[in-house]
Amino acid sequence: MISYRMIKTVLALAVLATLATRGNAQTVAIVGGKVYPVSGPPIENGTVVITNGRITAVGTNVPVPAGAQRIDATGKVVTPGFVNSSTQLGVQEIGFGGPPVDASARGKDNIAAAFTVWEGLNPNSVLLAPARKEGITSFVIIPTGSLIAGQAALVDVVPGTTTDMIIRAPVAMVAEIGDAQQAGLGSRGELIVKLREVLDDAKFFQTHRDAFDRAQTRPFAASRLDLQALIPVIEGHLPMLITVDRESDIDAAMRLARDYNVKLMIGGGAEAWMMADRLAAARIPVLTGAMNNIPAGFAALGQRQENPGLLSKAGVPVALIGNAGGGDEEAFNVRNLKQEAGNAVSYGMTWENALRAVTLTPAEIFGVADRVGSLQTGREGNVVVWSGDPFEFTTRAEHVFVRGTEYHDKTRQDLLIERYRNLPGTHNTPPPQ
Repeated sequence: MISYRMIKTVLALAVLATLATRGNAQTVAIVGGKVYPVSGPPIENGTVVITNGRITAVGTNVPVPAGAQRIDATGKVVTPGFVNSSTQLGVQEIGFGGPPVDASARGKDNIAAAFTVWEGLNPNSVLLAPARKEGITSFVIIPTGSLIAGQAALVDVVPGTTTDMIIRAPVAMVAEIGDAQQAGLGSRGELIVKLREVLDDAKFFQTHRDAFDRAQTRPFAASRLDLQALIPVIEGHLPMLITVDRESDIDAAMRLARDYNVKLMIGGGAEAWMMADRLAAARIPVLTGAMNNIPAGFAALGQRQENPGLLSKAGVPVALIGNAGGGDEEAFNVRNLKQEAGNAVSYGMTWENALRAVTLTPAEIFGVADRVGSLQTGREGNVVVWSGDPFEFTTRAEHVFVRGTEYHDKTRQDLLIERYRNLPGTHNTPPPQ
């Protein structure tokens, strides 16, 4: 049984290991590798220069600045840091006893639009280092648990405070169309009716705030703060990410988006491939995965691992996420995003589109492509040097830079391996000759 003292020791060591990797901004030149800017064609024998945390040069025959740290990437692959677009990383910890889970809020009648999930982010979570070690340099924290679950944020995996980590917040309003009974309603259709009611109330509230303050308006389905938080959604400034799997529910979400002029994203989307042409025509992004082909329920009977490939082929903007949002990648296995992309390639997605789906596409759909997601001058120095094809199982991330700083922090897994590597006992005794 794992003791509290052991857990406390591991947590402390992880924090110290992370602090030890912090360094001052410097100039780094990654030379000789096959560079995938994503925003443009691959560059053979390319060079990427990072200065003061930002990319300052990308190309061939780029002069290496005097005094720069030089990293030889000959025979290796250089990509932007990966972006995981849907996770509870940092707000869901390793389970022992009663773990704190800060990814959900109660809200009023399952409406928690004002909930800002990033306020509960733990910057010292031991789950951050393993994700970064596997090339995840940014991720989107998604709230969960309500019909309107709250607002999402996009952060970098850097040490410091939540303020230090945030790239942009909010990046989406998250809603869930799934289990009607869990939402306290009687049927799936009632979920859509409830969403429409709340959006109607937000529109009314927007134009009658003075009357609301004088208590001269009708009752609303949501609180004042929740209605206020929904105004950017109905104005088209903040997209609504609706987590939904069934074809008919995706169709209903699309009708709702048209009726209220809402910028829509689909999360999960197990049966989105059935709607691929319509989603492409409407330019609606889909956040999905390629790990499972076994339905998690009757709402996902059409789930298949070819889903990302079929959507991408039809022209749908696709962001790959861990296990379509339904697996343990939401917490401690966020690092498995590269395997998700490898599976997507195995089931029909092109390699180039898979790379885009874990870098530039999520950056574009969440409005941060001017900062992350590609190797371009002026972008953050989020760069990974891989030992080979990043989607191959045995490939390692040899160098991981976030905002221009390279991290070698030991993960919880590394610390446990070191602890138990040389324990006394027969299992460490060499066999007799």
